Amino acid sequence: MSIPVVTVGRAAGDCVTGLEQLRGPVTVVRRCEEFTEMVAACQTGIARAALIAFEAGEITSTLVERLRAADVAVVALTDDNEARERLRALEVRYVPTTVEPAVLAGEVTAAVADLERQQSGGSPGHAFGDTSHSLDPRVPSPSDDNELPGNGKVLVIWGPTGAPGRTTVSVNLAAELAAGGSKVLLMDADTYGASVAAFLGLLDESAGIVHACRLADQGILDAPTLERTCIEVTFDGLPLYVLTGVTRADRWAELRPSALTRLLALARSVFDTVVVDCAFGLEADEELSFDTMAPRRNGATLRCLELAEQIIAVGSADSIGVPRLVRALAELQDAVPTASPRVVLNKVRAASVGRSPERQLREAWERFGPPVPISAFVPADFDSADAALLRGAALRETAPASPLRQAIAALADAPVEQRRRSSAGPSHSEMKFSDNGVRLSQ
Repeated sequence: MSIPVVTVGRAAGDCVTGLEQLRGPVTVVRRCEEFTEMVAACQTGIARAALIAFEAGEITSTLVERLRAADVAVVALTDDNEARERLRALEVRYVPTTVEPAVLAGEVTAAVADLERQQSGGSPGHAFGDTSHSLDPRVPSPSDDNELPGNGKVLVIWGPTGAPGRTTVSVNLAAELAAGGSKVLLMDADTYGASVAAFLGLLDESAGIVHACRLADQGILDAPTLERTCIEVTFDGLPLYVLTGVTRADRWAELRPSALTRLLALARSVFDTVVVDCAFGLEADEELSFDTMAPRRNGATLRCLELAEQIIAVGSADSIGVPRLVRALAELQDAVPTASPRVVLNKVRAASVGRSPERQLREAWERFGPPVPISAFVPADFDSADAALLRGAALRETAPASPLRQAIAALADAPVEQRRRSSAGPSHSEMKFSDNGVRLSQ
C-alpha cells in the first residue's frame, strides 16, 4: 500500500518527480506552499507523512507533536549540520536535499513505522495535556513509557483555587531541599498568577520558563543553557535555581505542553529535584477541544501533573478550602488518572476549625473526604509568612523556629536546625537586593 505524503518547501517539492517515478512506496498527494496549508491538509486525514524542507520554516516540537497527533509522520530535508542537531533533538528523521528517491521513500516508510510503534506502545508526549487528546477515550497507564529520562525527581505543588498556599509551600520546600545539599530547580508554571519571583524578591521583567520552553520547542535547549536561563538564589551558601513564571497572565499560550515535556526531561537529568509550582485549573476548554492546533490554558498544569513523580495537593484548612480540595481531588482523578497526590492541609488553626483542629480535620476527612488520606498538617503562622514575604526570603532565613517552617521542612524530610537571625546575613560572595534579603550568586 502506497503511503500518501504532503510536502512543503522548495527542496521537498523538487523531490516529487523522483518519488512519483518510483510508482510504489509513496505517493505525493499535495504540494504545499506554506506551513498553514500543510497543517490543514494533514488535519483532513489525506496524508500519513509530511516531507518538510528545513528552509521552509521552523520545525518545532509543538509542530511535530501536532502532526503526529494527526497520525502524520515527519521527515525533514536539510544539508545544515546545526539543523541536523536540532532535528536529532526533536527525534525527527532527516535526509540531505540530494537524497536518492528510493532512499527518501525508505525514510518515509521508516518514519511511519516509528509513529505506529509509538502509538501502540504509548508516549509521554501524547496525553491529556493536549487539546488533540482531550477527547481520547484511552486512559494512560502508569508505566515506564510515561517516565522521563534522568535520575531527578519532579515534584509538583498543586491545589484548588482560592490561594491555599501553593507558592508558599513550593518556595520554602525548594529552599529546604537546596539548603540540604540537593541540586534543585524551582519552576513557576502557573499560567494564571505566577508569583515565585515576587516571593523571592526577584526581578521578573523576563519569564525564564518561557525562554526555556521556546528553546526546548526549537530543540536547542541543553544543560548549560538551562542553567544560564535560571536565576541562582543562595540558601546557606548553596544555590537554588529558579525559572521565573510568565510576567503577564495573557502569555499562558507560550507554555506549550510539548515544550514543557522536553524542558522537564532535561531538568530531570540535570537537577536532583525539580519543584514545580503550577496553577489550579484542570478543565478542558470545550470550544478549543475540537481544534487540535489550539493551545489550552490548563495544558501546562495537566502536563506537569502527568509527568510528576510526586504531587503535593495543598488545601486551606477551613470551611471553604476543605470542600474545594475534596472536589478538586475528584477532578484530578478524572483529568489525570495516573496521579497519586499527597494531601497537605495548610493554614491549620483553631480559629477556623475549633479546638484540636488537626483531630477535627482528620475525623471530618475520614467521614466525608475522598479515600486519599491526609499526609500532613501545616499550621498557620501569618506573622512569619508575612515577614518572609516582605524580605523576599525563605522561612528558614527569617523564622527558622517557626512551626510553619518546621512543618514544610518535614515535607522535604529536611533536618530542622535552630539558627540565629544574624546567621542569615549575606556572605562576601553574595549580592543583596534592596533590603529584601534575597541573595544572588555572583
